Amino acid sequence: MSNPAQKSLVMLLLSALCLTNGAAAADQLDGPKIKKLIAGETVRLNTPFGIALPLRYRTDGVVVGDVTGISAARMFTPKEEGRWWIEDNSLCQKWPSWYKGRQFCFKITSLGDRRISWIRDDGAKGTARVGD
Repeated sequence: MSNPAQKSLVMLLLSALCLTNGAAAADQLDGPKIKKLIAGETVRLNTPFGIALPLRYRTDGVVVGDVTGISAARMFTPKEEGRWWIEDNSLCQKWPSWYKGRQFCFKITSLGDRRISWIRDDGAKGTARVGD
């Protein structure tokens, strides 16, 4: 296959196949599935800095964020307890001071192997791992 156009077409088809397979493996979770997945678990949010931020979702609706071991966290409240709940098939949470006390809700998609992706209601998105 020495023709550049043929090579480009094959690469395009392979890329499309990979994207399709990745999308088939993802499963957007409804409210009961989100609750079952995270209640009583620690969710470690991946950051662009290579640090996983731990959030502990207790079964009583309290979420505990503790970033005291991360040096950059000293610029704000390093440990805080907020509230979490399920609403309209989204995970919602509100902190007393983090995010200026603003409520956010997240659509959660399972990526398999206890990995998730999330999209916040303001468009922010990322990935995380559930469990210790």
